[in-house]
Amino acid sequence: MAEGTPLLGRRVIVEGLVQGVFFRGECRRRAQALGLAGWVRNRADGTVEAVFEGPAEPVESMVAWMRHGPARARVDHVVVAEEAPEGRTGFDIGSDR
Repeated sequence: MAEGTPLLGRRVIVEGLVQGVFFRGECRRRAQALGLAGWVRNRADGTVEAVFEGPAEPVESMVAWMRHGPARARVDHVVVAEEAPEGRTGFDIGSDR
């Protein structure tokens, strides 16, 4: 990232058929390719939650991808919230199940 590039933070929660369809793995692959930091995890309620941090264009690109996910997913509802960037590094997969 260029020095002085403003960073954006977004938290996204996705409902639908989003677990067991490689949602987290594909999300991580795409986020890393875009140079984003953050994490993605399955939640016990069957949703997927992710936090993205980086320049505006790649962050918004990931938010747009989360609205449909990988080929086998069925996204029914997406909640997006602004979040202050924390200076995260890397992109991790987790699970609270």
